[in-house]
Amino acid sequence: MNTQTLSQKPVGEIVAEDYRTAQVLRSYGLDFCCGGGRTLEKACTSKKIELEQVVAEIEALNLADNTEDNYNEWSLDFLTDYIVNNHHSYVRKMLPEISFYAEKVARVHGERDPELYDILQNVQLLRSEMLGHLEKEEQELFPQIKELVSQKKTGSVKSAIVEALEEEHDKAGELMANIEALTNGFNPPQNACASYRVLFQNLEGFQQDLHKHVHLENNILFPKALKLEAALN
Repeated sequence: MNTQTLSQKPVGEIVAEDYRTAQVLRSYGLDFCCGGGRTLEKACTSKKIELEQVVAEIEALNLADNTEDNYNEWSLDFLTDYIVNNHHSYVRKMLPEISFYAEKVARVHGERDPELYDILQNVQLLRSEMLGHLEKEEQELFPQIKELVSQKKTGSVKSAIVEALEEEHDKAGELMANIEALTNGFNPPQNACASYRVLFQNLEGFQQDLHKHVHLENNILFPKALKLEAALN
């Protein structure tokens, strides 16, 4: 693929074709999930990043063996199960722990580091948003997708539900971006205690998982489900 073609591709599509590229984009702070519709050129311009350097690193991946799972080739019903068993379970496991540490660290160190109160507020909002979001996916959209795949039944996947879920993805992404800024890129101060450091580590891990989670849905599962439904009509 030449540089011109790659630069004009949406970043979400680039990652959908080869998930290894996510690591390259993440290293430059480029959003491939909530901002997946932007071309690589526009994404780089918005961050004032050298496009040619990013392209070179992505193209270098073609010289290595592709050992990553090719999520783009998975069946939609299998992909929904993967998302629930891996990402949904991770969210349900980690959010209570993150909330616990956010409350503890803010209570103990908030007077010295007042940004911890803002971090706690964003964590509480994120927890509320995400848990309700998972229920909508598991109870409404994912069963529709499975029915569409197994029965080839038209009209199962409602675009309005997809749009609402994508908006919720954007909200979660914005909250995590706020948290990243408040934590100085998840870097605790030098005098941070163990709980302080655990909180920041957990937040960074949660963001990484969220990026992949949202990417699998926004850039692969949702558009493929809508495309399959349209093909059956």
